[in-house]
Amino acid sequence: MSEGFIKEISARETWLVRHPVLRAGRPLEDCVFPHDEDQSTAHFGAFHQGHLVGVVTLLHPTEHQFQLRGMAVLTDLQKLNIGSRLVNHLEARVNSIGGGRIWMNARALAVPFYLKLGYHICSEVFEVPGIGPHYVMEKTVS
Repeated sequence: MSEGFIKEISARETWLVRHPVLRAGRPLEDCVFPHDEDQSTAHFGAFHQGHLVGVVTLLHPTEHQFQLRGMAVLTDLQKLNIGSRLVNHLEARVNSIGGGRIWMNARALAVPFYLKLGYHICSEVFEVPGIGPHYVMEKTVS
């Protein structure tokens, strides 16, 4: 993805990747997540050859606490480090405002990806209805 780049995007733009990856077969409205439009929420998109191919959302509900949410890369472009670049970009954003704890509800299938990036599991497995098994994972960046 040498010609790719990451930039801030709108909540609505995330749907282009959230829908086929995270909410396939469900209504488009399922791509609207709580707090997507909050002033303290930022959405980032990874672009490849001019097309949006990956997304991640960063919620900043309290000082030094951040939630990573809605992480997705188009299926045919997974395993190309796009997801890692998105998370690294998000972590750099957190560092630029003083650092803190980043946490997420990670799908069980995504746990190995986040472990490679230095996140650790901090919960028992739990079920998100209609989505599947998840773990809370976290990492402190400074």
